[in-house]
Amino acid sequence: MQFPSLAQIKKELTLLNEKELVDLITDLSKFSRDNKAYLFFKLQEKENPHLFVEMATEDLELEFQKARPQHSYYAKKSAQVIRRKMNKLLKLSKRKEDQVEVILFFCERLKAYGYLKHRHPVIQNLFEIQIRKAEKLIAGLHEDLQYDYEIKLEELGLK
Repeated sequence: MQFPSLAQIKKELTLLNEKELVDLITDLSKFSRDNKAYLFFKLQEKENPHLFVEMATEDLELEFQKARPQHSYYAKKSAQVIRRKMNKLLKLSKRKEDQVEVILFFCERLKAYGYLKHRHPVIQNLFEIQIRKAEKLIAGLHEDLQYDYEIKLEELGLK
């Protein structure tokens, strides 16, 4: 089965009236939780621009509290699970500032909950990759925001 291109889909969407669009979007949101979450954040973004960061950090904090970082094997597995969840959440926001905030929160919690004390290579690599990802996102931001996030990286002892 050959699916149409995004341009063709856009063209078809412009031909629909408002009620048909609402029905289509509602049906689309029923297919997966990711679609529903993305739609929710897009609709609420104008009223509360920091809602995504608040909800994502709250969600990640719960995951960190449930995890068992005492043993290196479980620490590695739980860090990987939390990172996967974070990556899913990052897809819901296109704002670079929000993504940097969530990544830095993740790194801060890895450090605070003692994941790095195990010196497990997988955890170390996971941590360093997230730091590089944050630095890359920070480089694309406005100078004032870059400065603020650089200070935050230094406070965490990551730079």
